[in-house]
Amino acid sequence: MKHIARSALIIAVFFGLEKMLGFVRNVLIARTFNLSTELDAFNAANNIPDLLFALISGGALAMAFIPVLSEYRETKNKTEMWGLFSQITNGVFLVTTLFSVFIALSAAKLVSWEIGIAPGFTSSQQNLVTELMRLNLIATILFSLGGLAIAGLQAQQHFLIPALAPAMYDIGSLFGILILAPEQGYQLGPITLPAYNMGVYGLVYGVIFGAALFLLIQVPALIKFGFRWSPKLNLKDPGVLKVLRLMGPRVLTVFFIQTVFLIQDNLASRLSIGSVTALVYGWLFMQLPESLIGTALGTALLPTLSEQIVNNDTNGFRSTLEKSIRVITGLTLPIALILAVNLGPLIKVLGFDEAGTTLVLWTVRAYLAGLVGHSLLEVAARSFYAQHNAKTPLVASGLTLAAFAILAIPLSRRFGAPGIGLANSLAFTGEALLLFVLLHRKMPFHPRMNRTLLRTLAACISGVGLSVFLQNLVGTPTSTLASLGVTSGILILSSGIILPWLLPELRDLLNI
Repeated sequence: MKHIARSALIIAVFFGLEKMLGFVRNVLIARTFNLSTELDAFNAANNIPDLLFALISGGALAMAFIPVLSEYRETKNKTEMWGLFSQITNGVFLVTTLFSVFIALSAAKLVSWEIGIAPGFTSSQQNLVTELMRLNLIATILFSLGGLAIAGLQAQQHFLIPALAPAMYDIGSLFGILILAPEQGYQLGPITLPAYNMGVYGLVYGVIFGAALFLLIQVPALIKFGFRWSPKLNLKDPGVLKVLRLMGPRVLTVFFIQTVFLIQDNLASRLSIGSVTALVYGWLFMQLPESLIGTALGTALLPTLSEQIVNNDTNGFRSTLEKSIRVITGLTLPIALILAVNLGPLIKVLGFDEAGTTLVLWTVRAYLAGLVGHSLLEVAARSFYAQHNAKTPLVASGLTLAAFAILAIPLSRRFGAPGIGLANSLAFTGEALLLFVLLHRKMPFHPRMNRTLLRTLAACISGVGLSVFLQNLVGTPTSTLASLGVTSGILILSSGIILPWLLPELRDLLNI
């Protein structure tokens, strides 16, 4: 567990760096484009390329690939392991390229189709989405190879460079918003940055540059661990077949997950201008703590859980899982509540008008309702893949898609974009609970899980109570800077009161 905790800490630190860069990037984007049709088009254009990346290497292949690579690392020599890696890399490049060409040719219909990406947009806005999507596909090919590199390095229990890679993407994106997109150059002290006035197209070219950096920073680390590329692809190879068998159900699982986001934008395109962008910002704010806690710990866990299964260490597997669940629950629930109470001033930094700020704020709160569920799902799904069981997460994901569709349509009509975010939170939290119920039936958890829940509830009451008291005591500052300072202080003090309640969980994770 100490090794897992150290790995998770490394991942969390660099995820934090990436999220800070991403926050700066998104503030600049919001202040440049506001809640506009152009920004809605840019965000909608990411959907199909994101789906392709997630299906092939971002989500589907990584989950199926890491357990097999971990097994090869434990039972085979390096030549065989990297030979399998080369074959999968070659296959991914070919498949991603072929699908990218097909999507580029079909982009216009995919956008305007009644059950497509943005049927509610105007024809000019749909044309813009089509053009931006075609450019985004270039980045998708680079991201797919970069996602494979991450899987290869994490299977070696190396997490530093894979955790740094997303920050490189943000640097490329910042280049797009600071240099390529603006009409007038940004002023940094005595220096005026060049401006190429490319508008929203500059954002996409920045994404492509960031995707290239995302891949290239990982190549030296792969070489250091002994990777040598070979131009080979044998679909009858036992290792390739094992990856494909695990990947088949995972592809459908990720397809169901990504379809949720396609439905979100489809519904939001029929709402007021800015609804698509509000969903993007709502998701981004929720993803900050979810990435630092759920994704970081889940990413660090998968290779270890896979090795425990290979070594038939059932007790170790259950213990690792229990400690992770307790830490995630203990941290995410109070954080979600405290953020929901205090986020208003941070949303104002985006520079939207009052109506836009209110829309984004309530959308963020709706997503925060699912922070615990999304974070636990990171561990729950990986625990099944570590056991080479991809069918159970597939069925659970299909049920989640159905639940989301049933909830999102009436909630979007009643509450707009926040209703869509709430449907997302309810559906994914339900999936996490279902997977843990199934795990509990197979290997019952220790009763001390109940004590964790009681500590967490106490931390929630204390942290939220302190937040509300301090807000009423200080009031609302007039300037944005003062408001941010007050908000940061309240968040720090509220988080500080949570820590004593959760120290037993953290000590147990570290085996202190």
